[in-house]
Amino acid sequence: MKKMNYLFIGLLFISPLVWCQTFTLESAKSYPFPTELTAASQGSKVAWAFEEQGKRNVYVAEGPDFKPRRLTNYQQDDGQEITSLSISANGQWIVFVRGGDHGSNWDDELPVNPTFNAAPLKVKVMSIPFAGGEAKALSEGDAPIISPKNDVVAFIKSNQVWTVPIDGASEAKNLFTTRGTVSSLEWSPDGSRLTFVAGRGDHSFVGVFTNAETPIQWIAPSFHRDGSPRWSPDGTQLAFIRTSAAGGSLDSLLVRRHQPWSIWVGDVKTANASQLWKAPETLAGSYPTTHGQTNLNWAAGGRITFLSYHDGWPHLYAIPLGTSAPAQDVKALLLTPGSFMAEHIKLSPDRKWMVFSANTGPDKLDIDRRHIVRVPVDKAAMEVMTSGAGLEWTPTVTGDGATLVCLSATSQRSPLPAVVSLTSKSAMKLIGQELIPKDFPEKNLVTPKQVTFKSPDGLTIHGQLFEPVGGPGKKPAIIYVHGGPPRQMLLGWHYSDYYSNAYASNQHLASLGFVVLAVNYRLGIGYGFEFHQPEKAGSAGASEYIDIKAAGQWLAAQPQVDPSRIGIYGGSYGGFLTAMALARDSKIFAAGVDIHGVHDFTVDRTRNLIAPDRYERAPNAERAQQVAWESSPTAYVSTWTSPVLIIHGDDDRNVRFSQSTDLVKRLEKKGVPLETLVIVDDTHHWMKQSNAIKVYGAVADYFVRKLKEPAMIKPAKE
Repeated sequence: MKKMNYLFIGLLFISPLVWCQTFTLESAKSYPFPTELTAASQGSKVAWAFEEQGKRNVYVAEGPDFKPRRLTNYQQDDGQEITSLSISANGQWIVFVRGGDHGSNWDDELPVNPTFNAAPLKVKVMSIPFAGGEAKALSEGDAPIISPKNDVVAFIKSNQVWTVPIDGASEAKNLFTTRGTVSSLEWSPDGSRLTFVAGRGDHSFVGVFTNAETPIQWIAPSFHRDGSPRWSPDGTQLAFIRTSAAGGSLDSLLVRRHQPWSIWVGDVKTANASQLWKAPETLAGSYPTTHGQTNLNWAAGGRITFLSYHDGWPHLYAIPLGTSAPAQDVKALLLTPGSFMAEHIKLSPDRKWMVFSANTGPDKLDIDRRHIVRVPVDKAAMEVMTSGAGLEWTPTVTGDGATLVCLSATSQRSPLPAVVSLTSKSAMKLIGQELIPKDFPEKNLVTPKQVTFKSPDGLTIHGQLFEPVGGPGKKPAIIYVHGGPPRQMLLGWHYSDYYSNAYASNQHLASLGFVVLAVNYRLGIGYGFEFHQPEKAGSAGASEYIDIKAAGQWLAAQPQVDPSRIGIYGGSYGGFLTAMALARDSKIFAAGVDIHGVHDFTVDRTRNLIAPDRYERAPNAERAQQVAWESSPTAYVSTWTSPVLIIHGDDDRNVRFSQSTDLVKRLEKKGVPLETLVIVDDTHHWMKQSNAIKVYGAVADYFVRKLKEPAMIKPAKE
């Protein structure tokens, strides 16, 4: 067995076997990636964050020309992300957070320090004039919201609410103190009050703060979890979501069951509330787990809009206020019928429309794309605003109602902001196309093909096939497995920065002569509730692995693929499934790269099942623990023979670094050919661009050595 501490040694492997036009991973990753797109509630001003080769800055533009202008001046690849970007209603100020890791499962508000500074940069609330000037640190803190009065910013610090003048004229101060963890801040329309959620362990309350002289008002407190408060336009009422609190008798741990939720409306003056609508008591009627969850909004005309999965797809619904029927009998109006999902949902400034991205359109391939759709809040009259072979997401409408702004990409062109006129039929206009570097290999990128195949139980699985251009004979192949798992890989650049990295990597691998298949396995989104929430999945049986094995068998049967040279890689949940593939089916998968994967579902998860802090325990607790172990790659190390590269960052806040430490030790003992790469002080999301290049460069180099060099190719062991 050979074990090495992997050192990144450059990317391009020059070989007679590489017949297609190659490009460096650095050039493939040179594109600017936009996030945090937002618009002022008045006028035509928009803002977004651009990551340009690791340098993250705020950009702004204004109609009618929407010429991009860089507002901040951060010129280092230092891993400090920009989040919570917003524009004051009067368009004069930009507020944002710099630092942290806001895609994490824990410690998202703590500093990130992949540059090893002796004094790590703090996570801070920042402001800068829209017209230009120096960005000013207002305070340490997170989750800022600007008052409608344009003068004050409220934010979270040490789990409590603080405020600070938007221009930083004075120090921040604690607005009030309450028990629990405060979140979900929302200013009233006139800026005189603030609603929030106080999380208190097994329950949570919606509260309203008025001023220091007025006690906090709790809206219909109960033995439940209340959240997502939304003000009525006149500021007299609040809509919110109520879900079940923890507790009750213990039931089977291996059975899917309905997760109840309902919509309530409360009177701010009396603090009384009543149930407006109750979700159907079905599996599909459970609390939604797609982007934005319930996406609750208080729309025009006294209507409450929301997202629910209860017809089998994550769709938008509307309910008029004032109905006298019992909540369980109220029929919500389905606004978006069809076999597709709604994501990135935004209410228009006049509250009369909702705009969103959806995997629908006139082309049958659109189920694996995203396009922008709008629908009025009072009738099912949706309109697909963008179409074609591109992808569009994160829509918003400018404050003057004249322009739809979104992010746009194609299979070749990397994502950019774009504008679509709502008052004329002019074509979509890109913003910042000149910022794409000249060496970005747009013309050398392949167009991935949609493919489908059947899993053993008959489920249709979608994938995207990246095929190298030209070349004789059978080629080595690689399966890419996304993480999440509620994700969907698309027929073009992805809307997530993490998966845009993967898309660039897959394109780079194709340029090196590999056939690459990205697999959308069950547990992912985009194909309906039963696909997203299947039986016996995850720690309850890992049924999703049969889709990955089926993908390997499908790929091996393709005429252009050498079945003895199929690799597999993925990150996070994709790392878990990569490890499962290598452990259970080394005969199919000749080599793999496991990036920060979960390897043992029983670690830190079953202690409370077997010995809970109560007399009662679940009737099948021991069986559930056994199934969790049998759903883990570590249970199959004895049959793992294929070589593997394991990669993990040791400030990972999504998957414990110890998951990889444990697996490495097991593989060393087993004698599995093993290489490792540790990224010191970076997180799950490779906050430092040079680290992302190091990781995906290591992936390419490993597969070239293991699957393309003839001396490295060995027959599968019987």
